[in-house]
Amino acid sequence: MSFSSLSKIAIASLMIASASTSATIVEFTTSQGNFKVNLHDETTPETVSNFLKYINDGDYNNTIIHRTVDNFIVQGGGARFEGVLPPVWIETRQTIKNEPVFSNVVGTIAMAKKSGGIDSATSQWFINLSDNGTGKLDLKNGGFTVFGEIIENGMITINDIALVPRCDINPGVSNGFNELPMPNYSADNCVNNFVPGIENFVTIESVIIIDASINSADSLAAVKNTSLTATAPAPTNSSSGGGSIAWFSSLFIGLIALRRRFK
Repeated sequence: MSFSSLSKIAIASLMIASASTSATIVEFTTSQGNFKVNLHDETTPETVSNFLKYINDGDYNNTIIHRTVDNFIVQGGGARFEGVLPPVWIETRQTIKNEPVFSNVVGTIAMAKKSGGIDSATSQWFINLSDNGTGKLDLKNGGFTVFGEIIENGMITINDIALVPRCDINPGVSNGFNELPMPNYSADNCVNNFVPGIENFVTIESVIIIDASINSADSLAAVKNTSLTATAPAPTNSSSGGGSIAWFSSLFIGLIALRRRFK
């Protein structure tokens, strides 16, 4: 087979691969209901890769929603209840690079991070209950990385979680559990630090990957973060895990080698 024929086959294959952009969809099963998230695989690749690593290793299973704030956020991915108060923080990996491409509008999921630490995100994420973007989270602390969107009717579950009464564990002490949603846990229980059961937490029972190859990127309705126009990386066409770009690079290198061979 000639180099010309191989080139035509490779180009045709590339056109097929490029015609179908994809984005990973994951599903959360919680004690308050389920919801799905469509991820921005290529536009926020490091963030998505980090998030999927925690999922594949089961790190989010049996964790809790440890913070909710009215008309602001629902936050999880960081703590687990092990029979005593306060809950314990899960083991985390190294921090990741900030990728503030999209705006923190309602229904988006973003990475939480430490105050004053632009590249300090690890395992914790939050879901925006309101439009928290322009002039707020899109600019604060270098911008908070939005890496996916709640799809279908998932915000019904998220809004239900946001309505769960909260307890301030150890008032006056900033321990990350000052806005802890606790179902069926009375104000007296909270004041007296009554030892709860697992039923008194919003538990994330599991997070699984539904499909990493379906053509779902086109359905994303992302809003660009314009607050950091000068510093935010330019978005590219979405595809699962950046696979198309890596595949094209390998293909290009391979074609060069084949051309030399057929000379």
